[in-house]
Amino acid sequence: MAAMTLPGRAELEPMKHDTDFYEQGIDLFNQGRFFECHEAWEEIWKRSDGEVKLFYQGLIQAAVAILHAQRGNIEGARSLYEKAREKLDAVPDDHMGIALGEMRAALAEFIDAAIRADGSPLPEPPRLRRVGWRRK
Repeated sequence: MAAMTLPGRAELEPMKHDTDFYEQGIDLFNQGRFFECHEAWEEIWKRSDGEVKLFYQGLIQAAVAILHAQRGNIEGARSLYEKAREKLDAVPDDHMGIALGEMRAALAEFIDAAIRADGSPLPEPPRLRRVGWRRK
């Protein structure tokens, strides 16, 4: 089957496995494509349950918080950041192949800088460093 592209959405393969969407989301996040990574992770979030569903939701909310900050919607960024923290703070620092603790700290600094911004450019957004991960 050919890949499908919906308006405003990342190209998603219709028969991808959850790990493919997860890895695609990480790649898109690290490329600064926060809307697109949200779309990839949403594909697996919809099919998940329990703690893993909350983990994916926290990642999605973190990505959208960054996007809001970059677009100047500081209240939206703050709100989604708080929601992401509620879900991600209890998760181990190294989780599902990413250095989540590093991202949490970088996200806190990024959102703090966005809140304090005086018109100066925002710092580089957080990235997700892979740990114990090997791409096939």
